[in-house]
Amino acid sequence: MSGNERMNTHTLDLLLPIRKKLDTIEIQNSKLARLLCRVIPASCPFASDIKLFGNLIIHIPPLCKLNPLYEQLIGLRFRALNYLAHLNSNTSWDENGVRKSRLNR
Repeated sequence: MSGNERMNTHTLDLLLPIRKKLDTIEIQNSKLARLLCRVIPASCPFASDIKLFGNLIIHIPPLCKLNPLYEQLIGLRFRALNYLAHLNSNTSWDENGVRKSRLNR
């Protein structure tokens, strides 16, 4: 088996330690939870096409497809929202982790 064949059968994931760390973070602080909800977007930014005279010049894919940690960040944001929801079930929060007033419901 040549060196190239061995490289193809065993992929090296340099981001695995970061992925594991992000997956194990527990949210135990409402300030941190709200911060995470503000800085991690709720949805993937839209893809776009750049055209010149009606001809496609370049296609920009959704940015989440370019981020190798996207799934872990979305999971972290979800855990932060879940923490806020369980913190006070009588209080509602918007998608950015900001408390809504009872009048805005």
